[in-house]
Amino acid sequence: MATVSCSRCYQLVDSQAITCPHCRLTLKAHGHPGIPLHRAIGKEYLCEGCIYNWDDSCNFPKRPYAQDCTLYQNLEEIKLEKQRQNSLRSFGVTVKTWFKRYQAWLLILFVLFVCLLIAVSSS
Repeated sequence: MATVSCSRCYQLVDSQAITCPHCRLTLKAHGHPGIPLHRAIGKEYLCEGCIYNWDDSCNFPKRPYAQDCTLYQNLEEIKLEKQRQNSLRSFGVTVKTWFKRYQAWLLILFVLFVCLLIAVSSS
């Protein structure tokens, strides 16, 4: 069972709980355990760090002063995920380029290794 921290009382709560059993804060939207309800901390607004506000595709009526939202996507998390994907992709491209560049040498080394295995096994 996964647990999360309540944003009001900071008690650990089951991640599927609809309301916090300690302070009765609504944790899931529309009473459905599959729809998370994101909440701003203190007097901040969620829209300031949301990707939908950044690309101007948000049509939420409370925008730009929403303190709770079901569609919130953290802009910083998305940027970090893209950087991670780019670094993984660049590593793959680097390896692929290295193999293409040294393909002939790798083939010669492989043939020599097979010959060595045959020589050792026949002795």
